[in-house]
Amino acid sequence: MIYEVYITETLCRTEQIEADSKAEAIAKAREAYDKEEIVLDYKDFIEVDFKAVADGDEASDDED
Repeated sequence: MIYEVYITETLCRTEQIEADSKAEAIAKAREAYDKEEIVLDYKDFIEVDFKAVADGDEASDDED
């Protein structure tokens, strides 16, 4: 049987952003990210998740 295995990595970093509001801080962070001024890499790794799908099945992380 052939399975499609989805591999999802989560990366996370905290940045200090000077702004007048949360919305402005997020907008500034997003702009810096879009301009590739903030680039996440292996040092920002948090976790990895594996899910397998067989024909007609939904994604599952069961190891059956």
